[in-house]
Amino acid sequence: MPTINIDLTELPNLTNDTFYPLYGNKDRYLVLMGGGGSGKSVFTAQKIILRLLTEQKHRILVLRKVAKTLRESVFMELKNAIYRWGLERLFKIPKGTSSELHISCINGNEILFAGLDDVEKLKSISGVTSVWMEEASECSPEDFRQLDIRLRGRTVNYKQMMITFNPIDINHWLKREFFDNPKPNATTIHSTYKNNKFLDDEAIKVLEAFKETDPYFYQVYALGEWGVLGKTIFNAQKVSERISYLRVHDPVVQRGYFIYQKDVADKIIDSTIKWIEDDSGYINIFERPRSHIPYVVGGDTAGDGSDNFTGQIINNVTGNQAARYKNQFDEDLYAEQMYCLGKHYNNALMSIETNFSSHPVKVLTRLDYRNQYVREREDTFTGSITKAYGFRTDKLTRPSAIAELVRVVRESVHLINDLDTLNEMLTFVRNEKGKPVAQEGAHDDLVMALAIAYYSRGQQDDKAFERMVEEKPTPFPFRSDDEMNAGGDYLGW
Repeated sequence: MPTINIDLTELPNLTNDTFYPLYGNKDRYLVLMGGGGSGKSVFTAQKIILRLLTEQKHRILVLRKVAKTLRESVFMELKNAIYRWGLERLFKIPKGTSSELHISCINGNEILFAGLDDVEKLKSISGVTSVWMEEASECSPEDFRQLDIRLRGRTVNYKQMMITFNPIDINHWLKREFFDNPKPNATTIHSTYKNNKFLDDEAIKVLEAFKETDPYFYQVYALGEWGVLGKTIFNAQKVSERISYLRVHDPVVQRGYFIYQKDVADKIIDSTIKWIEDDSGYINIFERPRSHIPYVVGGDTAGDGSDNFTGQIINNVTGNQAARYKNQFDEDLYAEQMYCLGKHYNNALMSIETNFSSHPVKVLTRLDYRNQYVREREDTFTGSITKAYGFRTDKLTRPSAIAELVRVVRESVHLINDLDTLNEMLTFVRNEKGKPVAQEGAHDDLVMALAIAYYSRGQQDDKAFERMVEEKPTPFPFRSDDEMNAGGDYLGW
């Protein structure tokens, strides 16, 4: 097998800076997500060509979902890379439109092409050393699993699945597979046209024109942000813009959870409540509690057990999202963490949903949390109206709560600081009956908790506010030494 000597000194000048370090990347999965014109497919073709020239015994499989789309996309991209680098004498490339797609190198390495709709051809391909899945958003998780299995054999080279796509649907399996739960043997890169130094001015102008003509399309197609399929309830453009902003300007002040001790009556001793700083904690703090400011806590319970217990804390003066809780705790532990949050946020009005279980509300009552949301209900025996703790989502309260949150997003999306909550909003759509629900496979726990918080804020009347001030809260554990010396404006210090 002939050895090919090539000059690699010019490689940095031929490659976008974002991608250049990836020539040496040997992770099993190299996932390139981005907008149009970002150069991700061009780079992938360049890396394949470089590997064919510098490594031995390669059979690289290049795929798209539909076979007939191969010639004008990935095949053309690889062919262009060869000619752009002046390497055509080292490769055999079929000519014409009727030829079988195949590229071979004079050293014996080769590139095979197949569509995932051509099952028989795929079955006949063996000895694959690496794979490129182009437009992977068109493919199913089953497609990915089958290809992953085909890369289990021995080879003298490292095996890699190169996956390129535009993030069209925030509920896509690719997001769950590589971004929501990152793999230790995977590298993910997000790129846009702004990372492509080879893009001409005319192409840039075309992309940037969408800022004015179709801002949402600009967010998804040009900036490569996760999009949404179907009719979302919330303003997708504003939500996407807020997500883009928060990815650059992290609003999290602290992240962690509470620990505490209990007395002989199994009640939490307020003076023992302590904040534990933990980057993997389930409570995100966006705004420290301010003195003489009322806060409201909305909570959504786990329902059938497949979802999370969630909590949303808002500043009842500004409406700002101050904190967020999300975890899959047992009900009593969830209620105890919510107790701690409520205490630290100035004995906040606590409004926990009771549709699936009233146990968290019962735990809060047993712990003597005195500022819970009160609803009216009809006694099933006497027909009289009684009062009960906790929020009930029904045919009256649910539409009203969602409508208010839709208004907040439309008019004041800057008040929402949590990325997980915003991502849920993009998958909160109307179903075939017109009811606002989460898309199949998505969640709405954080959305509903926030909707409950905004809906409940009107019950925090003057009397409740006076009670909040009279009951001195536990000293808030987030205070720094500088804030203590300065006096601060936080309660309990």
